[in-house]
Amino acid sequence: MSIYDWFVIFGYILIVVGISFFVGKKQKNQEDYYIAGKSMKFWQVGSSLVANQVSAISLVGVPAFIAVKKAGGLKWLQYEFAVPLSMIFIIIFLVPVYRHSARISIYEYLEKRFGKTIRSLLSFVFLLSRSLASGVALLATSYVTAVALSLDIKTTIIIIALISLIYTAIGGIKADIYSDIIQLIILWISSIVSIIILYKLIGGDFSTLASLSPERLKIFHIKETGFGDGENFGFLPMLVGSFFLYISYYGCDQSQAQRILTTEDDKEAQKALVFNSLLRFPLVLTYSAVGVLFLIFISNNSNFSSKLSSLPPDYAMPIFFKTFFPAGLLGVVVAGIFAASMSSLDSAINSLSAATWEDFLIKAFPALSQIKDKKKILASRLITVFWGIFTTYFAILIANSSETVVEIVNKIGSAFYGPIAAVFFIGIFTKAKERDVIAAFFLALFFNVYIWLFMPQISWLWWNFIGFFIPFVFIFIVSLIRKEKFFEKSNRKKFGFSTGMVYLLFGWFLIIIFLSILIEKLL
Repeated sequence: MSIYDWFVIFGYILIVVGISFFVGKKQKNQEDYYIAGKSMKFWQVGSSLVANQVSAISLVGVPAFIAVKKAGGLKWLQYEFAVPLSMIFIIIFLVPVYRHSARISIYEYLEKRFGKTIRSLLSFVFLLSRSLASGVALLATSYVTAVALSLDIKTTIIIIALISLIYTAIGGIKADIYSDIIQLIILWISSIVSIIILYKLIGGDFSTLASLSPERLKIFHIKETGFGDGENFGFLPMLVGSFFLYISYYGCDQSQAQRILTTEDDKEAQKALVFNSLLRFPLVLTYSAVGVLFLIFISNNSNFSSKLSSLPPDYAMPIFFKTFFPAGLLGVVVAGIFAASMSSLDSAINSLSAATWEDFLIKAFPALSQIKDKKKILASRLITVFWGIFTTYFAILIANSSETVVEIVNKIGSAFYGPIAAVFFIGIFTKAKERDVIAAFFLALFFNVYIWLFMPQISWLWWNFIGFFIPFVFIFIVSLIRKEKFFEKSNRKKFGFSTGMVYLLFGWFLIIIFLSILIEKLL
């Protein structure tokens, strides 16, 4: 890279770190550190949610999946279909619950509804799974960033982690949100620049599309069910499975749901989720356009495509950037990749710190709640540093391991998503007691693990649905045996939501389906 590229990258780092110091000076208490004093606007939180989820190396991952990865293609767009539908359920049921029963940790609701044991259980599951998953995400993104920066993997991990740790530990969640917004802008600009450069490289000639594999350009895979056909990316598993995955990730995971608590009121939080949904698909569509153009490009350039044949798919775009992007613009794209790498860590370590303090430390040591606010902020920062070091160490530890380690950790997360979401919704809809819910949670978890080990022909996306469904069945059977009432209306407090938001999201779901059909026909 040229001196101009490094100037852009260092400029981005200085801006992000500078923002964290500016924000950190204004923090007066833990509410400022963990939930930004409930001062964030809907578009800020919504943009942060988009950047944090979609942009985790999507600029390189999505085009690589479409153009290079074996059995890949535009089927990836199906992953977006369930987003608006899942946002509807979170807006109606979870936002009011959290906003009126949780201060910083969403697991506080579980204690108020069931008891202390289940709060501690699910918070512990979050701490364990999110810290390990963050280490895996840091490693996965660092591989790509290392290629872009021409550095070795361990050095890259340490650099990304150190910078993320500095601005997150000092600035808290507000600094994370601001950095996510900057990251989103950089990544979108990078995608548009990639489209322009690829368009010029192929000379505006799309005739090659006719000779490409129809499977790569096919979006809807209706026949693939994910049951026995070995297909993970069929329409049904991606719609149904992703629906429950998104409910759990956005609504029942502290790292994302904590952002919902940073807004002033329920309506602003709900608008943030709508904004997230409206912004996600156009961004993924932009990434997908890069993927289609890149597919045409490598089909017409055998010399370049031969360079990629022996490399992992995710290395394709960084190599392309380094080969064809002019000085300065390359720095913008690499800064975007670098930023995406940091986003895999920043929100995680802040939320891990929040859950550690709220769900464990002040429970074990009540006297901590009486110390001065400045000392509480210092304690929060130290906990953040601890989790940052832990996830970084885990990433370095598995850096030389096989890819199986990464796959196992990610699948463990998928095994938990459905059961975790079920616990929250059982609390909202039923009369279930704590001991029964704990049993239902472990039953669903063990069933998912059984499917993972002995029924590999079932798509991992179905685990989210199965893990959600089993606890409800178990609780229903228990209520029949005991001849107790199953549903409980009094749990569903009506704090209000806009029906207009629900109609907008459902309409957006239909628009996404229509646009996807149109794109598939045009290609």
